[in-house]
Amino acid sequence: MNRSEQSPRRSPEPPLWSIAAAGAVIVLTPMLLYSLAPDGPIREGDTVFSNGSHKVPLFQPDRYREVGYKSTCLLDPKDPLIVTHAPAEGPDDMIIAQVQGKNRIEWPFCPPQAELLVQRNYITQQPSLLQDLRDGMVRLFKPS
Repeated sequence: MNRSEQSPRRSPEPPLWSIAAAGAVIVLTPMLLYSLAPDGPIREGDTVFSNGSHKVPLFQPDRYREVGYKSTCLLDPKDPLIVTHAPAEGPDDMIIAQVQGKNRIEWPFCPPQAELLVQRNYITQQPSLLQDLRDGMVRLFKPS
């Protein structure tokens, strides 16, 4: 056999799917570990998130009476809140937290920067990544 007839050997290249799989593992592992980590103690200045739609009392309701609020407002699911006063120890203690991420008043939802009295079971310290991924997949494949 003639050497000129043989095809030149190329160096083996790694398949693209293995590179993509390694990249996915590198990106998704910290997210998964963060979502599975247990909640720590809630301290002043921590960001917490609403775990559902809840009717919560305003800390100073008189400030919002002129815009239509009596003494409560509706907290949206996944609303970010900043803890302004550290909670007292106890099973049914209330936390004073300030609404973040809103820039206009939309009654009956909580006004921007309003301080709320929130029960500890109404909040979580980290958003649920797995639940968000599931909700995104449902929306993606849901027929319109």
